[in-house]
Amino acid sequence: MSTAQNILKDLIGELRNVAKTETIIGTPFSAGEYTLVPISRVALGVGAGGGSGETDKKVAAGEGGGGGGGVRVIPVALVAVRGGDLTIHLLGRGAAVSHTIEKVPEVMEKGLEKLLETWASRKEKAEGSKGSGN
Repeated sequence: MSTAQNILKDLIGELRNVAKTETIIGTPFSAGEYTLVPISRVALGVGAGGGSGETDKKVAAGEGGGGGGGVRVIPVALVAVRGGDLTIHLLGRGAAVSHTIEKVPEVMEKGLEKLLETWASRKEKAEGSKGSGN
């Protein structure tokens, strides 16, 4: 295997460690009654090159190579789970962590509204069934 191939193989191996599934589907965390799961897009870039050569006098020969790569992690969505309800909140293009955090109150507000509506509906049904049983 050439020097460039070895460099590229090692570089891709290291980048693979960084861009694992846990990076794309983040670690769930709790916010009140919600479990939130961040979802990210991962982009990889890799480049490598190498070469060898001899002088006209065949006195010395050289070989060299180099490589580089990078990983970009971009938050794209936030999955909110509460009980049996699952909601996906898409984040803006190039959204930052602060944008994700800004979404939490909105998620909480919607969840509380739904909770109050469900509670009121159940209370009405319970009162209705008590009145019809007499």
